[in-house]
Amino acid sequence: MGKERVRARDPEQRLHRWEHLTAYPLTLLSIFFIAVYAWPILEPGMDDHWRNVCEVGDLLIWGVFCVEYVARLLLSHNKVRFVRTHWFDLSVLILPVLRPLRALRLLNALRVLNRHAVSWTRGRLALYVVATTGLIVLMAGLAVLEAERGHPRSNITSYPQALWWAVCTITTVGYGDLYPETLEGRLVALALMVGGLGLIGFTTGSLASWIIDQLSDSERPNGAATRADVALLLHEVRKLRAEVAELKGHPSEPPELESREPDHRQRH
Repeated sequence: MGKERVRARDPEQRLHRWEHLTAYPLTLLSIFFIAVYAWPILEPGMDDHWRNVCEVGDLLIWGVFCVEYVARLLLSHNKVRFVRTHWFDLSVLILPVLRPLRALRLLNALRVLNRHAVSWTRGRLALYVVATTGLIVLMAGLAVLEAERGHPRSNITSYPQALWWAVCTITTVGYGDLYPETLEGRLVALALMVGGLGLIGFTTGSLASWIIDQLSDSERPNGAATRADVALLLHEVRKLRAEVAELKGHPSEPPELESREPDHRQRH
């Protein structure tokens, strides 16, 4: 049994080492991926040569992410469980093959960061969620602009308009002044609505929790002792009484402090 556990643990350790080694390179690759995706959208009149370079870079980086997923799959001990627990990674890699879902490749930039978010503290996690929400808004604006630009009835024709639409959509405000007309744009809107609900809820909840903590700290009187401070003080007093008793040659007193008041009556 022990040898089987060791054998089962070795592939998982290799998988963790692989994910640790590739985390930062994949993060930089994700940033570069966003750049080659955004450049042709933000500059529609760019030269065809550079547009082709961006397209080739897009495909190559997507291929690297595919290879990285296969490598993690091969390193995992239970491959069926790996596919089942990493279904989001697989869907992000497969679905963008379809042209209307091409913008989903941008989620590779978030997929790498999600590996480390589970072990972060509340403060770091809140900062991560705020940054992720902002990144999703920026990427959704790029995706909907790519989908809507050139459509005859589209009212989203510039990146500022796309950003305004993304903010209104993720916050569920929905003014209705801007809306997608194409199938690809509506799929982006659907993904933004579903994914944005949880992120906005966590962000507002974290902000409310931080405000309550600040108010609680400000209302607490200065110098007020907490239970931990009182327990530490009692522990130090017990040690001091034991040391004094040993110096006098008497047996040390029990560690618990007596609750009765000291007897101040004089002996006659």
